[in-house]
Amino acid sequence: MYLYSDWAAVIPMANEEEDFAPFVQLLSEVMDVLEGGKMYFVLDNASKDRTLELARELEKKDNRFEVVWAPQNRSVVDAYINGFRHAYDKGHQLIIEMDAGLSHDPRALPMFLRVLNEGNECAFGSRFINGGSMGDSPFKRRMLSKTGTVLANMLLGTHLKDMTSGYQGFHRDVIGAILDYQLLSKAHFYQTELRYLLRNRRIFEVPIHYKAPSPRVSQSAISNANKTLWHYFKERIKGNQPTI
Repeated sequence: MYLYSDWAAVIPMANEEEDFAPFVQLLSEVMDVLEGGKMYFVLDNASKDRTLELARELEKKDNRFEVVWAPQNRSVVDAYINGFRHAYDKGHQLIIEMDAGLSHDPRALPMFLRVLNEGNECAFGSRFINGGSMGDSPFKRRMLSKTGTVLANMLLGTHLKDMTSGYQGFHRDVIGAILDYQLLSKAHFYQTELRYLLRNRRIFEVPIHYKAPSPRVSQSAISNANKTLWHYFKERIKGNQPTI
């Protein structure tokens, strides 16, 4: 169906027991239609419920699913990066990153794959373009995401409609470049940092629907975001604008 049919999704998981079954059902339906795909569930000690047990049971029954056990993770960024590294080492040509727990709709996966097969190196999910939304999310989360996008574009000189979404896909060579770069982010600002660093790549924004699992963002995550954003802004003023 696609020029690059060898694709995988990297999905960090923590305490997803409640939504595990319906999420897996949607993933399975999408893979059935696409006649391919591999799902890597990245888990570590942050998960305290039966998510790991359920994921282990699933991978025994369906080889399209595989657990990436990464107890060395110290942050959510480590989970993303270790998932990327695993998928990259397996040789996949297209690699998608998405959240578990039905925050990201698996039915958007075909759009990401189509965009990546149309000459784009990066496909970034956007809640703020035509066809996208985060209407089911708490008001505070909607405002934080919109404000973060406006501020990041202003300070970093980027021009994307959504700078903070975590639903995104990349060609293999882009994943290799990400793995070779020492990211500064330790929390969810990582999404913004990637968009800034990849700004010179061939980029396309894909409309997505997002439901935030929580109205809160931790103070440590906000602090790390401010620190990282300020660092890149100061470097930009000096004329130092790294790209990968």
